[in-house]
Amino acid sequence: MTSTQQRAELQRQIWQIANDVRGSVDGWDFKQYVLGTLFYRFISENFASYIEGGDESINYAQLPDDVITPDIKDDAIKTKGYFIYPSQLFTNIATSAHQNPNLNTDLANIFSAIESSANGYPSENDIKGLFADFDTTSNRLGNTVGDKNTRLAAVLKGVAGLSFREFQENQIDLFGDAYEFLISNYAANAGKSGGEFFTPQSVSRLIAQLAMHQQKTVNKIYDPAAGSGSLLLQAKKHFDAHIIEEGFFGQEINHTTYNLARMNMFLHNINYDKFDMVLGNTLLEPHFRDEKPFDAIVSNPPYSVKWIGKDDPTLINDERFAPAGVLAPQSKADFAFVLHALSYLSGKGRAAIVCFPGIFYRGGAEQKIRKYLVDNNYIETVISLGPNLFFGTSIAVNILVLSKHKTDNKTQFIDASGLFKKETNNNILTDEHIAQIMQVFDSKANVEYFAKSVAYEAISDNDYNLSVSSYVEAKDTREVIDINKLNAELKTVVTKIDQLRMDIDAIVKEIEG
Repeated sequence: MTSTQQRAELQRQIWQIANDVRGSVDGWDFKQYVLGTLFYRFISENFASYIEGGDESINYAQLPDDVITPDIKDDAIKTKGYFIYPSQLFTNIATSAHQNPNLNTDLANIFSAIESSANGYPSENDIKGLFADFDTTSNRLGNTVGDKNTRLAAVLKGVAGLSFREFQENQIDLFGDAYEFLISNYAANAGKSGGEFFTPQSVSRLIAQLAMHQQKTVNKIYDPAAGSGSLLLQAKKHFDAHIIEEGFFGQEINHTTYNLARMNMFLHNINYDKFDMVLGNTLLEPHFRDEKPFDAIVSNPPYSVKWIGKDDPTLINDERFAPAGVLAPQSKADFAFVLHALSYLSGKGRAAIVCFPGIFYRGGAEQKIRKYLVDNNYIETVISLGPNLFFGTSIAVNILVLSKHKTDNKTQFIDASGLFKKETNNNILTDEHIAQIMQVFDSKANVEYFAKSVAYEAISDNDYNLSVSSYVEAKDTREVIDINKLNAELKTVVTKIDQLRMDIDAIVKEIEG
């Protein structure tokens, strides 16, 4: 089955699940149940496969729980980070779901048991709260236990019907595609936004390639506004697994999305000891100070979010912000995220950050920060993308590439605003578009109407304006008009009009006479 066929089948089946519970669960809440059930199925199958160890004579799902010895359990938790008894496996629960009058409480107990199995082990913080948003007793599922069980059973049945063999053998990103499909259908529901939590896969591919460009190995990769982890995972998907030596690191402020990011790591076979996701405010409570610097940083931070800024007098002395001599405006924290990333970046690495276009031309504190970045030669490239690439916003965003190892003092500007393909309600970047951007990013060649490398003096003389349109001339697509030819045509028309008037005057004179 091709990736296109798998994706279409996945969307069809998810929509069928939605139809089965339509009218009872808000679309945005429904998303949590589908993704949570997908995750439950995955870790069940993944754990059973680990226990069976490739021995076809063993079927873990059919074993009685009491054959599990303490040593087996202890060893499994140390390796996988959690434990699931045979009776708790997704396949056993889904098979009898419609006949189980205690389904909702059984699921709640299973999820609690899986999480608590890691207590006291190194994986405890990676497992704790993973199912917090999968509330099986919520009235959102129905007012009665029977209603709740009916809808839960429908979701279990639907996810059980997804027939894509082993998760890791899929041609598609099953979890990412499911999340993207659900967001595209439900982000506008009841005025809620979901695009801020998810970077579309086509944009993620470009960002990952920019951050990892020409690095044969990176020590670790980091996202200070990790969302659902999609940017970090693109790095794994598009590069050899061993190129990222010490794992994946991220911080996320939204609890629900933080849980999704951890689920996403497990779904992509990244073991608990190879990732570290933390919950918290990156700007005010930054983690991983002891882990930095990072060779690769990727991020899509929230656009123009408010922060405490100058009202906290300690921040101007923070090692992340102090070098710039000024804090990002309180109403627009964009550059606070940029400076945070720069502080965490290694001398050989790159950071690729999605940015709101306004930060590249506005005055005040933002201009002073741009001056600091340009004067210290930290900006490698600014790329303008096309419109409507993200869910929930039609803004044509930019990508800022930071580097501490530039060999000249030029800054590259790429106008990729015309590179997009319309697909469903949003635009996407195709593989050809990404290749075109990466080719000129690598060569730093000047390409008319597309890319230009600009000397430091030209940028400083332009008040440190970093808008791509200030340096890359837009192609004039207007029709070229030949003035001489147009004048000749007008002269002919005027002559015909004069002759027509004379003919009309003659006719009128004859009638009146």
